[in-house]
Amino acid sequence: MNFGRQLKEGLVTQNPVLVQLLGMCSTMAITTSLSNGLGMGVSVLIILTLSNIIISALRKIIPDKIRIAAYIVVIAGFVTMVDLLLQAYFQSIANSLGVFIPLIVVNCIILARAESFASKNGVLASAVDGICQGLGYTLVLLVMSVIREFLGSGTFGGGILNGGDGIRIFPADYGALMMVLPVGGFLTLGCLIALMQWAQNRSKEGKK
Repeated sequence: MNFGRQLKEGLVTQNPVLVQLLGMCSTMAITTSLSNGLGMGVSVLIILTLSNIIISALRKIIPDKIRIAAYIVVIAGFVTMVDLLLQAYFQSIANSLGVFIPLIVVNCIILARAESFASKNGVLASAVDGICQGLGYTLVLLVMSVIREFLGSGTFGGGILNGGDGIRIFPADYGALMMVLPVGGFLTLGCLIALMQWAQNRSKEGKK
């Protein structure tokens, strides 16, 4: 296990959203405020890490023919727990995220890590992989949320700061409404993916 390498992969070289292009539906749908991005990111991080641990621990006894179904059952159990905890203690975030929390069951990031990593590696390495990939996913959500909320609503920290209203940076009338609409998600994500590709290509050229 190499924690440094796994962390770099999760945040940069194998970032689940910007490089592997996984989980983009929820990424574009919910990143309209900081509370949404943080809530979804932490939820996926917890579910991904716990699922990786259980799947890795059971990898030698799960029959190959039903492994995907078994993974989904494990993931669904943790999604249900997180969903109930959000409804009990973070009602506003649960209402804001809505159906996207239950849909984590079929999130491509979690299934991909279960199949490509947890099913082939030990428990500790799988736990670290879940944490690192989850951090990479959460970081992208937070960046997108800050950009879209600022440009679209003129605020920062919506749902968290200043009683949930966020800190007002400029009047809402001057905001670009499209940034909090689906098209804003596409534009923001596209720019971040392009920036990541540029950075990686420049890094490769520098090494040569």
